[in-house]
Amino acid sequence: MRWIFMLLVVLNAFYYVWHQQQAPMQAKEVAPLSLYQDSRRDIQLLSESKPQERRTSAAKDETKEEVPEQAVCLFLGRFDDEAQAQQVEQRLLSLDIRSQVQVVESAGSVDYWVYLPPLASRQASLRQLRELQARKIDSYIISQGDLANGISLGIFPRHDSADSVISRLRRAGYEPLLRELPRANRSHWVRIAPESRRLVDDSLLERLSLDFNGLQHQLMPCEGVASVR
Repeated sequence: MRWIFMLLVVLNAFYYVWHQQQAPMQAKEVAPLSLYQDSRRDIQLLSESKPQERRTSAAKDETKEEVPEQAVCLFLGRFDDEAQAQQVEQRLLSLDIRSQVQVVESAGSVDYWVYLPPLASRQASLRQLRELQARKIDSYIISQGDLANGISLGIFPRHDSADSVISRLRRAGYEPLLRELPRANRSHWVRIAPESRRLVDDSLLERLSLDFNGLQHQLMPCEGVASVR
């Protein structure tokens, strides 16, 4: 009986081994080679990239990091008196706000200059001057400039006043000329340094306007319009 049992065990073992050899092997799933190659294409060392591509990428990164240059500044003013502008400047400096008083020139009104052009010589112009003064006409010799040795007959703030003098001289036999003289308006402003502009908020502007009557604030080009005091 014992030998029969052992025989059955051996037969079962033999049958199991024989069955495993006869069964078809199960294929293991493997990703296609094309997918593997495509994934390798997406990975590229920096040293393998083209120099031009690296330069373009670096330039883009630098552009992102650049801070736009300040072209416009905040100005407080305007002051006809420089001393008052200096008071505002000192107030701002006490608050650690960098500022500077600057003179701003802007186009103003026009004056009208009536004159007689220079004659052939200075002696001839002096004779003409004495002649005009003998007729009680206010006149002065011009000593310099492109009209040197000419005769000034007055500078007038209104065009009709200049026309009146011209008409009077023409009746006296002279041919005066007219030249427009633009008058520049000079005013003092306190320019806030670009790095301190964030410190000048609405509340500070309100306090300053209470202490300095008529204080204005406006944005103007940092350079070009203003000249340093």
